[in-house]
Amino acid sequence: MVLTAGIGVLFLLGKAAPVGARTPLAGSDDEGLRHYLIPRVVGRMLIPFILLFGLYVQFHGEYGPGGGFQAGAIIAAAIILYALLEGEQQALRVLPRWLLTALMAGGALLYGMVGVVCLILGGKFLDYSVLASDPVKGQQLGILLIEAGVGITVTGVLLSIFHAFAARGET
Repeated sequence: MVLTAGIGVLFLLGKAAPVGARTPLAGSDDEGLRHYLIPRVVGRMLIPFILLFGLYVQFHGEYGPGGGFQAGAIIAAAIILYALLEGEQQALRVLPRWLLTALMAGGALLYGMVGVVCLILGGKFLDYSVLASDPVKGQQLGILLIEAGVGITVTGVLLSIFHAFAARGET
């Protein structure tokens, strides 16, 4: 669902920028917040903790509130903060557009492939109990894998949408 929404938003925003094209944040000189010391220091200190919290939410979602969607949004927010602090070009060097596209497709493929593997092993689509000899372990493995797929897709989609909006100011 998120992948479809992301593709729709990207389609509405126009064609993707060519590989290697310069796409600064609209209305900026692509320096991010380089001239603002306190936001940069605080932001740089927060980014690792935001990423760590995103991973916690990803892997804790099986036992409590959280999961792939929330974790993907948190991880994307950390990378967007990095783009705002350091400039979009630096963020695109860390996670280039081709990698974001691969994340979008790869997460959805992981989700779908878990279901296909369940079918191949004789179960129903997304019947995780067939993934291991112990049905409980199979359920845990299945949930972990599909939530990872959701998290990967959500991260890729949200970052692609961010970069598409940031590039809108260019013609």
